Order: sequence, then C-alpha cells, then structure tokens
Amino acid sequence: MPDRVLVSDFDGTMTANDFYKLAVERVLPPGALAPWTAYRQGRLTHFEALRDIFAAIRAPEAELEALAAAMAPDPRLAESVALLRAAGWRVVVASAGSSWYIERVLGPLGLLDAVEVHANPGVYAPETGLRLSLPAPSPFTCAETGVDKAAIVRFHRDRGARVAFAGDGFADLPAALATCADLRFARADLAQALGQRGETFHPFDNWPDVAGALLGRGGSL
Repeated sequence: MPDRVLVSDFDGTMTANDFYKLAVERVLPPGALAPWTAYRQGRLTHFEALRDIFAAIRAPEAELEALAAAMAPDPRLAESVALLRAAGWRVVVASAGSSWYIERVLGPLGLLDAVEVHANPGVYAPETGLRLSLPAPSPFTCAETGVDKAAIVRFHRDRGARVAFAGDGFADLPAALATCADLRFARADLAQALGQRGETFHPFDNWPDVAGALLGRGGSL
C-alpha cells in the first residue's frame, strides 16, 4: 500500500487562532507592523517581515507562553492524530511560523514525537523578542517563507505517497494545488483563493473534520 501523508499548516488550521494575530492584539508595540507593509510592497520577504515583527515583542516569557496556549488547538487534536497514525497516515506539520510556539502547543498534548514539524526555529528573550532564523538548508527550505510547503507535498507525492493537504491561508495555495482535489482541505482565505480559481476542495471547520474525512468517517470525530 502506498504511503499516506497528511501535510498540514499549523496556525489557524490545527488551532483556532494564529499566533501572529494574537501577538498583534496583545503584545506588539505601535508601529511594529511596518515590516508587513514592506513585505506587501515587495521590499522584504515573508520570512524577513515576520522575523522583524516578532523581534519587536517585549513581554515576560510567561506572557508569550500564555499567548501560545491561547492559539487553542482543538481538544480532539491528539485523538485525531492517534487515529490517523493507527490507520497508516503520517502527519507532517508545515508552517511559515515558528517552532518556538508550535512546540509549546504540541508538547502538552504529547504530540512532539507523533508528528513531523517543519517550521522556522525561534528563540525568545524579553529583551530581544522572538528571534526567528531560517531552517537548515534542505529540499524544504526557501528564502521567501523559510519553509516551502509545496515542496514538502511534492516530495512525498513524487515518491508515490498519497498526499493530503490542509490549510487556511493564501500562502497555502501552492501546496494545496500540488495535491489531488479529493485530498485538498481548505478553510478561510485558502478556501476563498481556491474558489476564485474554480478549484475543487473539501471545506472544513476544524482539524478533526480533516482527520474524519481521511478516515472515511465523512466528518469530524
């Protein structure tokens, strides 16, 4: 039987909230979003903009860890991953965000050894903010976002795996288009982008919906 791999975005896909949006609302100082404007104008890469924005955070580490907890992973996330693994699915997290907060969300759920994570490394100190760095060079790294989600999808697909993708953002479009329509799951901005292109996809409300569909349950757990 071919390998089965679910490549999933993290912020807003496996969680209810994006770390970036929570940071904007709760801990970033005025003017900290100027790098995002530069990115939209083509003067910075996505990675550079996020790096500079996160570096502007000044808060006690406990407050930032509370921010990670506020991302609110679905309470059925660990169960969903366990059922997928039991059915032969590998779960690969692909994020243009940071492993710093991803590890703090997945760790308490016992999922750090259950999923493969590709994200930008990060180190936090209240004096210097959340300092992002590019991942070590690999077939999955790129200068634009740090992590090339579409490359991860293509890597497994080209090796004969049955590859599904789940995401919620405009930046997830290349990865979604690299999958078969019946294994493409989208919500929010990604669903809008696919719809505008006339592409077929499965809408979902929460991550267990994706797991349920892949397990043949036709819905959430």
